[in-house]
Amino acid sequence: MAKEVAMSPNLIETFSEFKNLKNIDQSTLISVLEESFRSVIAKMFGTDENFTVVINPSKGDLEIWRDREVVEDGTVENEQTQVGLTDARKIDAECEIGEDVTDKVEFVSFGRRAVLNLRQTLSSKILDLQKEAVYEKYKDLVGEIITAEVYQIWKKEILLLDADHNEILLPKTEQIPSDFFHKGDSVRAVVINVDNKNNTVKIIVSRTSEMFLQRLFEQEVPEIADGLISIKKIARIPGDHAKVAVESDDERIDPVGSCVGVKGSRIHSIVRELRNENIDVINYTSNLSLFISRALSPAKIVSITTDDVNKRAEVYIRPEDVSFAIGKGGTNIKLASKLTGYNIEVFRHVEGGATEEEDIYLDEFSDEIEQWVLDIFKENGYDTARRVLAASRDELIQKTDLEEETIDNVIAVLKAEFEE
Repeated sequence: MAKEVAMSPNLIETFSEFKNLKNIDQSTLISVLEESFRSVIAKMFGTDENFTVVINPSKGDLEIWRDREVVEDGTVENEQTQVGLTDARKIDAECEIGEDVTDKVEFVSFGRRAVLNLRQTLSSKILDLQKEAVYEKYKDLVGEIITAEVYQIWKKEILLLDADHNEILLPKTEQIPSDFFHKGDSVRAVVINVDNKNNTVKIIVSRTSEMFLQRLFEQEVPEIADGLISIKKIARIPGDHAKVAVESDDERIDPVGSCVGVKGSRIHSIVRELRNENIDVINYTSNLSLFISRALSPAKIVSITTDDVNKRAEVYIRPEDVSFAIGKGGTNIKLASKLTGYNIEVFRHVEGGATEEEDIYLDEFSDEIEQWVLDIFKENGYDTARRVLAASRDELIQKTDLEEETIDNVIAVLKAEFEE
């Protein structure tokens, strides 16, 4: 048998690097190692068919065995597939012509270039495997919350690292406006997108996604995790306000009370995670008018008419409740519209028969009032003349932040229209 030659330090280092890889199962690793060795052997000898590669990653070693046909001395045509009888009997003293003998071949005997080629081949294949493993892992985590550590903060995104040091991106657009992190901070977010284009794994997480809020409820409310309560709809303005519609098939369970908890104990941790985002939890119902009414809470609804074709709803509310229905900066009505899927328009209900037809949209006054002023009124929920006139002067000044002279001029123009 040929004298054994010790493996080179470089080759030992190669095994040391690859045998402890995470996210790659042992059978796959062995297959890649064998494929890489065979590739190098085939390049050197033109074939690898008569070679057997045995990998032992747990010990960090391998064995290469070569099968050759025994022929008469002096008739060897290919030293890699044939061996003369005299040399063959040094391997197996009892072998005969026509039989096969097997001897062990040391890979390092192939030379430094072969070892270098092997390391490069292995590095490339292992890197591809690692990327694929990360992609497969996170592809199955889309829609789930993960925890990662802030590694680097850039203007448009934050680079996070998970426990295995996989890179994860939290874009600025997916951060709650009041989010503020330092390097080393632990961040919770929901995985929203994973791709592996051009062999580059890209994992995107979000803290503004409605799914993030849903998963937080599932973590904090056992009845949701157990399926006793279901979340039907969610609408969010991240970091500001959210509405969550919940339902239970068990009449003994109060879905809203269960989600909020005693003295808000359950919802408090969610609010804190979302930077004090105000969360309204309401009972879901398939009765559209009732659902719209609940979505506009705390305003009290007088009547509702809906247009199912155009997904519009006209809601009549007493003047004193209009500001509650609209909310600060129009937040409440925006969320209610998003939650219900209907474009909700609020009208003041005036005792004595005042109707929508008696009202006039503010845009009709663009020839008397500058458009930018009208836009500010509309942004704050005052999109008709009667809505403006039903509000107090102080309320208009406070909500629009316009000069008093401007407010007085608008009121005068609108009053004049109805007096005519």
